[in-house]
Amino acid sequence: MTIDDHIVFIVDDDERIREALGDLLDSHGMRAIAFGSAGDYVRADKPDSPACLILDIELPDINGLDLQRQIAEGDHPPIVFITGHGDIPSSVRAIKHGAVDFLTKPFSDADLMAAIHAAIAQDREKRAERAELGALKQRYLELTPREREVLPLVVSGLLNKQAAAELGISEVTLQIHRRNVMQKMAAASLADLVRIAERLEIPVTHSRRVGGN
Repeated sequence: MTIDDHIVFIVDDDERIREALGDLLDSHGMRAIAFGSAGDYVRADKPDSPACLILDIELPDINGLDLQRQIAEGDHPPIVFITGHGDIPSSVRAIKHGAVDFLTKPFSDADLMAAIHAAIAQDREKRAERAELGALKQRYLELTPREREVLPLVVSGLLNKQAAAELGISEVTLQIHRRNVMQKMAAASLADLVRIAERLEIPVTHSRRVGGN
């Protein structure tokens, strides 16, 4: 992990805490940007990099837990909560809604760094998944209308002649479309194509009929 491929956001209204965290992260070769309020964080332009958000519970403009709820629908970095006023209900709520950790001040540098590394690793994984899904969606858009009709029939388990009959085309034509679908979707096998269809949430409304040949 290099200083250029990630970012740690710090949101804490205590300037001394912001400076101390910034120094700690700098000593570990990690880039940090600090904010004194939730509003400053939300309004700021942020680098498009794997990230972690260190978030205080008590802020001047909004409770950290409420900020977690507000940004939950977007693509936000995994959160590590820090607080001097921790309680069990707050920690349960934070973790239940996806926080990586909930640390009560004073916490050890080791515990904080472990949480930060876990958060950044989690964000990398999420970003990779989003990128992969984006690539699959782009491949799907490159299918012809007929190929988009063929795909759900193929992954449903229908035999070629059953799928061809469903579409009113010849079995040979169906096989051509099926081959094109496999190639365009970069599917190595039928099982792979089924997994792709599931990721794209393509509805499958047919099933292989008993007794089909």
